[in-house]
Amino acid sequence: MDAIAENRLVRDSEAAGILGCSKATFWRRVADGTIPKPLKIGGMSRWPTSEIFAVIEAAKAQREN
Repeated sequence: MDAIAENRLVRDSEAAGILGCSKATFWRRVADGTIPKPLKIGGMSRWPTSEIFAVIEAAKAQREN
């Protein structure tokens, strides 16, 4: 993944889509710490795609243990 793609900011609906869950489930996982809290930019909540893909990699690593 190139640097621009890694640092692309996505909203909750897009991040939830990447993870294959609903927005409600996504926000529950933010609340329980499974997913990092968002960056706040002018009142908007956004996540770097690198953090969303890190959640996937962590789940894969946990599965393999």
